[in-house]
Amino acid sequence: MADSLCTIWRDALLALGVALVVGSAASQQEPTQEPEAQPVSSKKLNRLASETSPYLRQHATNPVDWYPWGKEALERSKLEDKPIFLSVGYSACHWCHVMESESFESDATAALMNANFICIKVDREERPEIDEIYMAAVQAMTGQGGWPMSVWLTPELKPFFGGTYYPPRDMDSRPGFPRVLQQLAKVWRERREDCVRGAQQLTDHLQKVLEPEAQPGELPAEVAMTMRSQSEQRYDDLHGGFAAAPRFAPKFPHASELHVLLRLAQVGDERARTMAFTTLDRMAKGGMYDQLGFGFHRYSTDREWLVPHFEKMLYDNALLVPAYLEAQLLSGDALHAKIARQTLDFMLKELQGPSGGFWSSQDADSEGVEGKFFVWQLAEMTAIVGEDAALASSRWGASASGNWEHTNVLSDARSPAELAEELGGDVASVEARTERARRLLLAAREKRVRPATDDKILAAWNGMAITACASGYQVLGDRRYLEAAQRAASFVLESMLVEGRLRRSWHSGKAQGPAFLEDYGFVADALITLFEADADPRWLEAARSLLTTMVSHYADEQDGGFYFTSDDHEALLARSKSPTESSTPSGAAMAARAMLRAGLLLADDAMYERGKRLLRANAALLGTSPIAVPSLVLALQFAQSDPREVVVAGPPDDARTQALLATVHRRFPRDCVLALVHDGNRAALEALSPVFVGKVPRDGIPAAYVCRRGVCGAPVTVPSEVFR
Repeated sequence: MADSLCTIWRDALLALGVALVVGSAASQQEPTQEPEAQPVSSKKLNRLASETSPYLRQHATNPVDWYPWGKEALERSKLEDKPIFLSVGYSACHWCHVMESESFESDATAALMNANFICIKVDREERPEIDEIYMAAVQAMTGQGGWPMSVWLTPELKPFFGGTYYPPRDMDSRPGFPRVLQQLAKVWRERREDCVRGAQQLTDHLQKVLEPEAQPGELPAEVAMTMRSQSEQRYDDLHGGFAAAPRFAPKFPHASELHVLLRLAQVGDERARTMAFTTLDRMAKGGMYDQLGFGFHRYSTDREWLVPHFEKMLYDNALLVPAYLEAQLLSGDALHAKIARQTLDFMLKELQGPSGGFWSSQDADSEGVEGKFFVWQLAEMTAIVGEDAALASSRWGASASGNWEHTNVLSDARSPAELAEELGGDVASVEARTERARRLLLAAREKRVRPATDDKILAAWNGMAITACASGYQVLGDRRYLEAAQRAASFVLESMLVEGRLRRSWHSGKAQGPAFLEDYGFVADALITLFEADADPRWLEAARSLLTTMVSHYADEQDGGFYFTSDDHEALLARSKSPTESSTPSGAAMAARAMLRAGLLLADDAMYERGKRLLRANAALLGTSPIAVPSLVLALQFAQSDPREVVVAGPPDDARTQALLATVHRRFPRDCVLALVHDGNRAALEALSPVFVGKVPRDGIPAAYVCRRGVCGAPVTVPSEVFR
């Protein structure tokens, strides 16, 4: 449908005279409406200066008469009968910065924008529902999408033209942004009815795509195998990872897809094992992983995982930590544990703020140049590490000519074992020398101009970070990660809950913006994981409250699905109910997972069945296109695993209690929920759920109770007998 609509839309644009071909026609365009006043100075602050979003505030000195999304801008569009220019991006977006520098900071271009359009700037991370709607429109019109996203809307918010980045002048086959503005202003004045008619057709399409009619049915049994086959179609046998052949680039870290493949590997599927482990290993060894300071960049621009898009997102790192932890549990490979630990250390050092909440991202650019903070000249490396220069250059693949734009992106090019054989010396000595070189290079890098950090705190992304940290504690045993999870969870509950409703974003002491299904799903699921790690009843009680609110405001009682926005959210073109995902798991999947897990711990059959019903609402999609919903596949795998409730009873500081807990913490896959009951939390837990009633040590010895929907076996005191 999208492909045919794309063709139809291009034909319609040609008919409207909006083909925007480059060449001599540029000089033949009729002049657009002249601004009534002279362009404002670029030093003057616009409305975005009063916003809290770092991305919006980056544009506060543009001469563009920007509005944030809101009533004032939308009403002005109707009052002045002007179309809206909607620009959507995010703080760490490289091409967003480029378009700002080239176009939005230009007085002449700003004059065109201000005279002919009401200009609205949106941070896609704060308003993902707006981004989703208009990205679907751009993809339908052009066959592709990305950021910055540029969309032109009628005053009724219906899109009639769109694209992504536009250069400041005609370039190859891409029209320059000023000419796009001129042509669209002309079309709006002279062919208004055609614009409105096309916008309505596109709106009808969007509503069908984003508000699909659910097809509830029986849940498929072989969904994971179907997904594996679909993964294989995009798998790069040469370098791992998933992308379209033959180029196999760019490559993104598909964490949810890897989780499904790891579960298949656990039951003996060697092809799934190869795809999962090759991808995880190559990502960790490539330039997409920061070999000096740790943590993952956004994605690889090439097939070999060498050259990344240099921004670092909280969500990528938080989602990849559990994937590497699960790989370690399955393989026992120290590399996977090391990458998980290093990534967590990066998150704590670089992204956790003093309040406990996690910031959103680090920029790709510094000093106006993408990747400048991270890349190296060989001569610079040599001067810093001295006598170990040859070792360092071999270790991280640096050369005098460079491997990217005459500089070096560092990768794990030679292992210490290979270097020991190649250069002489034992492996331990080589490891010590390369670690010394790494520390010297990192210290030198820290003196450079750092990329900017987007320090807004998002509820859903903090849910991902809490899960990563709590899981890191359970598998790796480092209490720093548990404490980080506790601090972040406390911040979200104390600063981002307002009158019982979660807020999407926090910055400058203020929680604001509507929360979305993903916020409730991720935070509730994270609180359950944190409860499994430290047994504090506060987390479980808060998860129950959030899920109750989520059901009240987001559920579709007709088919069991869940909407992305609440029932009291502002009216937009569509109220999305799509469970498909891209960079992060869908809100629907996280809602299902959280309801299933909470239902078991709380002995709440209605909550558990809500989770099952949400899965059944998407049975058709799970059966035909599980690759589009891998996190929903994970929720289904959990539901189909005959999940158990494991309750350990015993003093937390007793080594025997910890041994029982470790059996569950380090179980893969985690086909159960877990709780620790002791004298300090017993009363609170028994008040929350009958699951915890009567769970006491056996003859004074810490014991584990394994139950299935409240029916428990005899307590066991030996770890090896917990899952016998």
